[in-house]
Amino acid sequence: MHKSAHDQMALCVTEYLPADRRHRVVDLGSRISDGQSRTHRELLAGHDIDYVGVDVQDGPNVDAVMTRPYRIPVKSRSADCVISGQAFEHIPFFWASMLEIARILKPGGLAFITAPSRGHVHDAQDCWRYYPDGFRAMAAYSGLRLREAYTDFPPMRGIRHDYAAIDAKNAYWGDSVGVFQKPPRTRARSTAAAFAVRELTVWWANRVGGVDRVPLPRPLEGRVRQVDEK
Repeated sequence: MHKSAHDQMALCVTEYLPADRRHRVVDLGSRISDGQSRTHRELLAGHDIDYVGVDVQDGPNVDAVMTRPYRIPVKSRSADCVISGQAFEHIPFFWASMLEIARILKPGGLAFITAPSRGHVHDAQDCWRYYPDGFRAMAAYSGLRLREAYTDFPPMRGIRHDYAAIDAKNAYWGDSVGVFQKPPRTRARSTAAAFAVRELTVWWANRVGGVDRVPLPRPLEGRVRQVDEK
């Protein structure tokens, strides 16, 4: 996890997670890679928490392995907070994961998501980049309320962003941050419809699994080129 994403998550914890009561926190995509040391768990050191780190792979900072990539191994309505940092760009069918986050959150519970808006392709599969409108779409589909959404865009030069001015150390990834909240109450009919949509979506996403079965074709000659902006 790069430093800027870690810092953005720290801001979410400080602003939205009170330290005067106990919280059950689920960290989606909690595994840290070789050579990394930053975790979300350390951001919660000043809180009274029951922390569960979940990931599709076992490893450091993982408490429960997701045997199915789109089923979080946590009971429905049991989490006060779900955090996920720099994982959503690697989730092929992120809408299924959002439905699972909505499932495990308690009414009134919060979800903090950070993901890059730019940057190079990294890890085994790197599917997406996110903007605030993407978080709006995720909230609309999952039935969660969007409390805050922003992207660390580069400074403006006239009517365009000055990408040449990006600080390569801290702002390279252009972190996007979304804070979601589960509504305190939902109508029975809406709950039944959401259950049907979620279960079908999650079943199909787990059945497909990911992008491995789709080979990546090479572009036709001349397709990849530098285009000068006018």
